[in-house]
Amino acid sequence: MQKWVLRTQASNNCAAACGHGHTVCVTGAGGFIASWLVKLLLEKGYTVRGTVRNPDDDEKNAHLRSLDGAAEQLTLVRADLLDMESLAAAFRGCQGVFHAASPVTDDPEKMIEPAVEGTKNVIHAAADVGGVRRVVFTSSIGTVYMGSHHAPGAEVDETCWSDLDYCRNTKNWYCYAKTVAEQVAWELAEQRQLDLVVVNPSLVLGPLLQPSVNASSCHILKYLDGSVKTYADAVQAYVHVRDVRDAWVYEEPSACGQYLCAGHVLHRGEVCRILAKMFPEYPVPTECKGGAGETKKGCRFSSRRLAELGVGVAPASLCLHDTVNSLQVKGLLPRRTTAVADPPVIS
Repeated sequence: MQKWVLRTQASNNCAAACGHGHTVCVTGAGGFIASWLVKLLLEKGYTVRGTVRNPDDDEKNAHLRSLDGAAEQLTLVRADLLDMESLAAAFRGCQGVFHAASPVTDDPEKMIEPAVEGTKNVIHAAADVGGVRRVVFTSSIGTVYMGSHHAPGAEVDETCWSDLDYCRNTKNWYCYAKTVAEQVAWELAEQRQLDLVVVNPSLVLGPLLQPSVNASSCHILKYLDGSVKTYADAVQAYVHVRDVRDAWVYEEPSACGQYLCAGHVLHRGEVCRILAKMFPEYPVPTECKGGAGETKKGCRFSSRRLAELGVGVAPASLCLHDTVNSLQVKGLLPRRTTAVADPPVIS
């Protein structure tokens, strides 16, 4: 599939609305990244419609309703990704749509249909209602690098796709579903003549606005709360949630195609060593699982296209530092009694 051709064709219609007074919709508004998007949109003066499972759930939605400007500018509406009519109702009257809702699970039945069919419904609903000038889709770095065709140390950029057979064979249903969903999004956007721009973050860390622990924060919490005694021989790229939020492709008329948003790739062992240095009172693992040693090497992710829009990527150490501090503040991790060390500088 020549995805870059589809993307450059879409750029001919890039004319996103910007400025105060415009109405936009954010799907899955209560999620980790989506909550930060809602916060930024409100600060910029947009009228925001956020889709949630239950607008009447005061406990789950309290962090959204407490945002500055929410009382005047934020409306929460009930919508289901598998119900296109509910999405169309949410999008009607909006100039922009931010599609951030997506399940995170290892269960293929619970992952694939909502991700793929939900994305189809978002694109069709946005095209059907008319007036939507741009759809910004928060996808994943998992759509570009999975597969044996990417050698360790090789650079991965927006021209790459993950290998779907590899994802199936390794039962990586998250990357499989996100890859298929994004491929479908590009195909349908071209068919429906809809301006689509995609941001692909790596594992997103940083302060939580929502009250509960999300999947990426759990990835760090487990190394601090004693629930795991070793770390895996695995690597991961990290990015700060504020960098994903600031990947502000909606207001930039020239923005088109896909934008990788990923920082430095770290081995799990290096992650644990950084955490132990900054937060020495926690039982951070010091050994690799199975005693195999740290052999795993990862790809290098290019965020050059995003840098051309003026968006940088924070050091991984800051991502880890801010995540732990947030978990402490929210009472999800016992607060330390000594001063927090400055985060070591790591790209």
